Amino acid sequence: METVLLYVLGILIIFVGLVVSVGLHEVGHLLPAKLFGVRVGQYMVGFGPTIFSRKYGETEYGFKAIPLGGYISMSGMYPPAKTGGGARTASTGFFQTLVQDARTASAETVMVDEEHRTFYQLPVFKRVIIMLGGPTMNLLIGIVLYAVVLCGFGTAQVSTTIGSVSECVISQSSTETECAADDPTAPGAEAGLQPGDRIISMNGTAITSWDQATGIIRESAGEPLAVVVEREGSEVRLDATPLLTERYVYDDNSELVEDSDGNAVTEEVGFLGIGAATETVQQPITAVLPAVGDNISSVVTMILHLPERLIDIVNAAFGPEERDPNGPISVVGVGRIAGEITSIDTIPILDRASFLISLLASLNIALFVFNLVPLMPLDGGHVVGALWEGIRRFFAKLFGRRDPGPVDAAKIIPLTLVVAVLLGSMTLLLVYADIVKPISIL
Repeated sequence: METVLLYVLGILIIFVGLVVSVGLHEVGHLLPAKLFGVRVGQYMVGFGPTIFSRKYGETEYGFKAIPLGGYISMSGMYPPAKTGGGARTASTGFFQTLVQDARTASAETVMVDEEHRTFYQLPVFKRVIIMLGGPTMNLLIGIVLYAVVLCGFGTAQVSTTIGSVSECVISQSSTETECAADDPTAPGAEAGLQPGDRIISMNGTAITSWDQATGIIRESAGEPLAVVVEREGSEVRLDATPLLTERYVYDDNSELVEDSDGNAVTEEVGFLGIGAATETVQQPITAVLPAVGDNISSVVTMILHLPERLIDIVNAAFGPEERDPNGPISVVGVGRIAGEITSIDTIPILDRASFLISLLASLNIALFVFNLVPLMPLDGGHVVGALWEGIRRFFAKLFGRRDPGPVDAAKIIPLTLVVAVLLGSMTLLLVYADIVKPISIL
């Protein structure tokens, strides 16, 4: 019962964190909009039927039933249609009706004598600031949460402390996992090394990292090695002779290296049979931005390869293939992972809290990058529209032409609808895959 409650708690934490992140995203739009004098009719977290709202001043603030996004309703998001020139004012075409409906809805938000407070009347740079306010808020949230995780909790790092000592030597080609009576004793165990010993030096060389220690061990096969360790506050000197053994060679991506005939490449190295312990180390503040940058890079890479990733998900959801643990997941998948990590009682509470915070940080970075995609109805699409308008007006002024006026974003409502349908379809696919073939950390 306790495990179930912890599982639910993990889901609730991520759910609340996501709702707060969405709400702050919209605050990122709301504050500059009000600062620049735009009339904001609504600030809503969620979509669908309104479950709670209250009006303060001219803006209605509230929550809607489906907490999968949010919006602010700004006066005059789309400019009115240009008159004259034979322009059509009515049409029975589906797409033309969409455009007209968008214009009508936008015009209805413009109050009498307040056309100067419309979004489309703002200078280009102000519109860009308003539309970038939301993604910027997600970026700031991600940076703060990464700082909490890295500088507050710290990250697990390999230490110079021995975490495990093998009792015997088992060939890496063997399928056995336990020592047999005829297996030779591992050199480390024979020398008296114990878990918890912190390696101070080897053959007089001070040890500052585990990689340094393993490098010395590999190069000392068959040669006596004087190892000084710290044990219970005292220094202990032990003599160990690394055993010459074969090991597989891996590349920088942890992939097995093979020769031209497809056989695994091996090398002869020294072996003691000891493994490193990990310890949580708080990182300096300078480690935060590089970590955020790495996360941004991984999200950008995923978006660039999204079509093929989605094909893999279709093959996994409707076929025998396995899900890529590093592939895209839905909110359902994120909640499942949060529930799993929270319910593992063998993991310290602080480590579970750190994982949940880092998960929220990654979600905010994903929201930051995704909303910058230059397609309507995403924020990046509005930014591109404003910048295009600025470019048109710049060249019109440069060549002494008439001001072309604001870009009529309403004309691309049909494209916006197509993008919205594709995004909705992708969401449904990911949700289905996370139900029938979820990614699990267990």
